[in-house]
Amino acid sequence: MSSLFNKLLVAALPALPRAFIGRFARRYVAGEQAGQALSVAKALNGRGFEVTLDILGEHVNSPQEAGEVTAAYVDLYHRIAACGARANISLKPTHLGLDLGRVLCRDNLFQVVSAGRETGNFLRIDMEDSAQTDDTLALYSDCRDIYDRVGPVLQAYLHRSSDDLALILSTRLNVRLCKGIYRERPEIAYQRPSAINDNFVALARQALEGGAYVALATHDRPLISRLEQLIGDLRLPPERFEFQVLYGVPMGGKLQQLQSRGFKVRIYVPFGEAWYDYSKRRLKENPDIAGYVLSNLFKKE
Repeated sequence: MSSLFNKLLVAALPALPRAFIGRFARRYVAGEQAGQALSVAKALNGRGFEVTLDILGEHVNSPQEAGEVTAAYVDLYHRIAACGARANISLKPTHLGLDLGRVLCRDNLFQVVSAGRETGNFLRIDMEDSAQTDDTLALYSDCRDIYDRVGPVLQAYLHRSSDDLALILSTRLNVRLCKGIYRERPEIAYQRPSAINDNFVALARQALEGGAYVALATHDRPLISRLEQLIGDLRLPPERFEFQVLYGVPMGGKLQQLQSRGFKVRIYVPFGEAWYDYSKRRLKENPDIAGYVLSNLFKKE
């Protein structure tokens, strides 16, 4: 479908029935409740995949709301431990109140980190738009002072990411690399897909040669092939990296190919009551996905 059609479809989102967005969400969101997400996680574990769970939402409006989200993440760690799922957690700092102040967010984040430490689990601190980058990296540094098993995300389309990586790079670093989904200005972010991909590979090389554990998060199969080549060139054991993709995104058998090579593959599984706003926002931020979503509505699940 053409980009023009996709943009027209996105413009019509407010007039579309909630059921349309619901059809999209069922494929890519693991329900509204933690129990549903944990069932999905266990099923994915049974197929050889690792999982990271994310409660949908960001930009809370009050300290009380941020506290409720914090409590939900603390509870999620204990529920993961109780059911034995091979799953960790990813969260967005704005969901814990970053917009309301870094001190509030840090206090909430420390509660989640403490739950991760109590259950022996890992926490991924997601990266949002560039306005949050400095605060997010500072929060990551604060968390590492109290618990080792915490890792940040760096976005390949930002010009600054190589410098950021150099500042935090060590053999203790566990970093997720992704392309980046937020709209950013050309002055601070690469715009051409080829430039973003080249920087992704360069960042992966920088991190891997620096001894970090690297989560390679992309659905771009040609880029995955380039990363496989890099892994081969560096003669890295599978314990040094993993591949990550979003739940529900068709990959044409590529994930099974990676597994057959002994590589770890982790599925990012979002869930929560905010699925409707999340789905609309993601479609608006990425108009080209709209046509993809529409075409997939009529495929067998």
